[in-house]
Amino acid sequence: MGTRSRKLIGTVLLLAFLGAYALVVASIGAGRITTATPLAQLAFFFVAGLAWVVPAGLLIRWMQRP
Repeated sequence: MGTRSRKLIGTVLLLAFLGAYALVVASIGAGRITTATPLAQLAFFFVAGLAWVVPAGLLIRWMQRP
């Protein structure tokens, strides 16, 4: 598979993943987490805010492979 096709596929997958991830995290953040303690809310939003970085980084690394 060529670099251009990997970048196209990776871009589409990344956008789809980030959109789905944002919807899931926003629904959890607006629903169940509102009854949690402030420390639990802080931990949730900290982890949820950074958890997308690992899969996105792996996908970007795959896209950049020669």
